[in-house]
Amino acid sequence: MIRLGVVGHLGYSDLPAVLRTLGDLAPALNLELCYEEELYNVAGGNRLDDPSGLDALLTLGGDGTLLRGARIISPHPVPILGVNLGRLGFLTCCNADQLSNALMRFARRDYVAESRMALHARVIDVRGADRRSWIALNDVVLHKGGFARVVRLTVTANGEPIATYGADGVVLSTPTGSTAYSLSAGGPVVFPTLESIVVTPVSAHTLAIRTVILPATAEVTLQADAGPEELLVTVDGQVGTSFLSGETLTVRRADRGVLIIRFPGMGFFTTLRQKLGWGGLADRDGST
Repeated sequence: MIRLGVVGHLGYSDLPAVLRTLGDLAPALNLELCYEEELYNVAGGNRLDDPSGLDALLTLGGDGTLLRGARIISPHPVPILGVNLGRLGFLTCCNADQLSNALMRFARRDYVAESRMALHARVIDVRGADRRSWIALNDVVLHKGGFARVVRLTVTANGEPIATYGADGVVLSTPTGSTAYSLSAGGPVVFPTLESIVVTPVSAHTLAIRTVILPATAEVTLQADAGPEELLVTVDGQVGTSFLSGETLTVRRADRGVLIIRFPGMGFFTTLRQKLGWGGLADRDGST
């Protein structure tokens, strides 16, 4: 029996139909389904209480649902099978209409569990104590709130100053997250299994500041030098906290990565072309 955890986003109209399909397929594929609290109230069955006992986690939604699933299973080495119910689904491995085929391939172990580097972020208060901490699969962002003022952020790596950024914020991303917020802020596309930490300023107020790619072994710290009294730390675009004057944000590679399920034949650049329109003139105009 394969113990498959299931998390999902109730905001998708296709979710009830997907849950019915999943329930119909499970017995024949020898799957024991364990639903998170919200889905358990809809689908019944078994409740997902202990992620450490899962063989895999199925996420039903978009990239945000997969990122949330990664936090649910952390720090356990449970691979994630993402099914896209939305528009983009860059991190997911298939769309809802391919669920049956994906589950059959998963059940016969026709897949690769690709290890993706994650980040461990900590907010350290003025007394030097850890106030909050998270695991991030995509990125950690230190940024301003709703005011139209530049903030000054000093960034160091292993104790060596990189720069003092005059910007709207700074994105610290994994290679997986390089195609998310970092990309929209002008950062590079980094192959997802090439471990590194990408430091990208958001709307930097100088031409002399560019993205820096650091080794995965680096420990990056950020401090606010001046500006408003309160900033925000956002993790994977979903959770976070306020960032107060005198505090320090420290980010390093997490002790354990996140396993993302990929099926043979699914290449990274194919996903870039299909999801982000990557490819140049030949792909745009249909020529060869």
